[in-house]
Amino acid sequence: MPEENHQDDGLDLARQLTRATASSSPAARKRRAKKDKAPRDPTFSGAQPDDRDPQLLGDQVERMVAERGWELELRVRGVFARWPELVGAEVGAHCTPETFADGKLVVRTDSTAWATQLTLLAPALVRRLNEELGDGTVTLIDVVGPHLPSWAKGRRRTRDSRGPRDTYG
Repeated sequence: MPEENHQDDGLDLARQLTRATASSSPAARKRRAKKDKAPRDPTFSGAQPDDRDPQLLGDQVERMVAERGWELELRVRGVFARWPELVGAEVGAHCTPETFADGKLVVRTDSTAWATQLTLLAPALVRRLNEELGDGTVTLIDVVGPHLPSWAKGRRRTRDSRGPRDTYG
C-alpha cells in the first residue's frame, strides 16, 4: 500500500530510520540514565496517585466538612429540610423547627392548640430525632406558640398594661 506522503528522493525513509535508531543509540541511553538519576520535580506527579493529582469533588467536600467540624450542623440542617417527612405530614404542616443549639431544638407552631399537642409528642419526637442525628444530640424540645400581635399601640400607653383590652372591664 503506497503512503500518501511518500517522496521519491527517499528522505522520508531516512528520517524514519534516524528516529528509530536515535532512541536506541548509546547517547540516547546515556541521556535516559542521567534523567533517571536526576532529582524528581515535585510539581509533577508520578505513576501513583497522590495529593497533587486531581481529586473527586465529593471526597474533597467530605474532607473539608470533617476538618471544619461541620458534620453535626449539616445533619441538623438536613433534619430541618426533611422536617415533614420525619414528624409526619400533618404535624409538619403546623410546626417548623427554628433553631438548634446545645441540644435544645426550638419549634414554632402555628396555633396554641398545636403547641400543646407538640408538647405532648415531644418525648417521641426527641427519640426520633436522636435516631437521625445520633444518640443524645437532641436533649430538649422547646415548643413556642405562634407570633402574637402586639397590642402596644399609640404614643400614650401605660407600661405593663394590656393595651386597648384593659378598658373592657
